[in-house]
Amino acid sequence: MSPKLARTATALALGLTLSGPFGTTAALAWPFGPSASQAPPAAAANPAGPPSSKGAAPPPHATAQERAAADRMDPLARSVFWSREFDNDPTDAVAGLELATALRLLGRYEEAATTTGRVLVLHPDNRLAMLESARSYIQMNKGFYALEPLKKAQAAAPRDWTVYMLEGVAHEQNEQPDEARAAYLQALALSPNNPAVLSNLALWYAKHGDTGQAETLLRTAVAQPSATAQERQNLALVLGMEGRFTEAERLMREDLPPPVTDNNLAYLKAIAGPGTR
Repeated sequence: MSPKLARTATALALGLTLSGPFGTTAALAWPFGPSASQAPPAAAANPAGPPSSKGAAPPPHATAQERAAADRMDPLARSVFWSREFDNDPTDAVAGLELATALRLLGRYEEAATTTGRVLVLHPDNRLAMLESARSYIQMNKGFYALEPLKKAQAAAPRDWTVYMLEGVAHEQNEQPDEARAAYLQALALSPNNPAVLSNLALWYAKHGDTGQAETLLRTAVAQPSATAQERQNLALVLGMEGRFTEAERLMREDLPPPVTDNNLAYLKAIAGPGTR
């Protein structure tokens, strides 16, 4: 494979990623109380007398049932809900992490990183906050800043494959390919045949010119019961890099709408050149 194709592997993987279910946002429902625009008007007078000198009581926390229902919302509605919960109680690590995750899914990566930073100030040993912080930095392509929280998370849970997989991505962004490959292999040792780990390791090989090894790993990944569309589309990417457009197209059309498939195929054929199969 030409160096030009190798350099496109990581960037093209993003182009082949499925559009999430949140491209359009449904009208928000407010099951947990009125929004600001729906709030009732203030009373003209207080029949019970002047307000207490102690001030108004803080807003109540949502119930466990309301919090569980929030997980079924789209990310925008979840961000509104958890923002209110976190504002009500800035010491609530769960609310902070849920808000950060929703912000990250919305593409608001800097806000997500800031939110996890607030959680870590009060809960410096919260491993989930460390991982969420790393994910936000990785989404911003700032893998260098993800490495410190990942090292702390690794010390807290040395057998968590997720830490090593994220470390692999962070090392790649930090232009440390050998460290990235070692991290992916460690993740795979801890979680054999894990589709996500196999997929990331395969893309490492594709990026470095070994599309044959990448294809082998990705075929193992897509054969797993827990495989997702992401693994299938990464296999389509590698097949397209090899010029095997018929099979790549078949995989793309399983998960992607026709315009996206057509655009991806056109791009793959353009970078492959006229002499490719």
